[in-house]
Amino acid sequence: MKLNDWLNNEIPNISKSLEDIHKDYFAIDKTIGFAGQETIHKILLNFRSALFPCLCDKVTHDHTRLNITIGNNLRISALNLKDLIEKVLLNDSNIQLKEITNRAEEIVINLINKFPDLRRMLQTDIQAAYNGDPATTSTEEILLSYPSIQTITIHRIAHELYKEGVPVIPRIMSEYAHQLTGIDIHPGASIGEYFFIDHGTGVVIGETCTIGKNVKIYQGVTLGAKSFPLDEHGNPIKGIKRHPNIEDNVVIYAGATILGGDTTIGQNSVIGGNIWLTQSVPENSRVYQTQPLPNIKS
Repeated sequence: MKLNDWLNNEIPNISKSLEDIHKDYFAIDKTIGFAGQETIHKILLNFRSALFPCLCDKVTHDHTRLNITIGNNLRISALNLKDLIEKVLLNDSNIQLKEITNRAEEIVINLINKFPDLRRMLQTDIQAAYNGDPATTSTEEILLSYPSIQTITIHRIAHELYKEGVPVIPRIMSEYAHQLTGIDIHPGASIGEYFFIDHGTGVVIGETCTIGKNVKIYQGVTLGAKSFPLDEHGNPIKGIKRHPNIEDNVVIYAGATILGGDTTIGQNSVIGGNIWLTQSVPENSRVYQTQPLPNIKS
């Protein structure tokens, strides 16, 4: 059979099969789809431009025009985000259809009302990077080139939506940051001010992790969960504390793995590189490997 004949005869049947299979698992009219994913990426870019005008946007330094540009970035992103939130809330059986628009608008208003506070908190993260990295020459360099700042900017936005109970969208935001930087922070993680991830690649921070103020983490660190408890059907139990607590003024060096919801790293502690921890550490601790180096012959 010629390809054109086959396409005309068989593609309609295959297309119908694919449509039916997809509809078994996803409500086509209720999913935001890949187009929604791209819209979320654009929303984040606009939000970043509003938070860091002049540095992250091609605008004049004229204050009047700058104010208009910030406002326009916020307006268009607010409307697009409201539309996406409405769509994902359609899958939430606890919300009546007539209440969805009001709830979506409330969430967007709450988020953008917090932007001045988020901007001030992000400045503490920039300052933490400046204080914690002798290689940097300016805070502008940090903002424009450090993956930690790009990730934490997205995380602090996604975390606010997560706290509002928005499905799907916060996770798409966090995975976008993961894609850009190699840093994987679940939007549920609670992170205090003056937070810095040096280098960043390969860092994983789980959903129920809590991190205090002035915490510094190096590349390859995992703040994860132990093996998951299962329900009577063998499925992981959701909604429980699974990830560690990191208190104020802690430094965690490269490659360290800290696991468990009942694990707490006390304040002012230092966790050395390549350490594996599944139990709590008291404040002011120093945890490091004590194995001697092998004999090295010249």
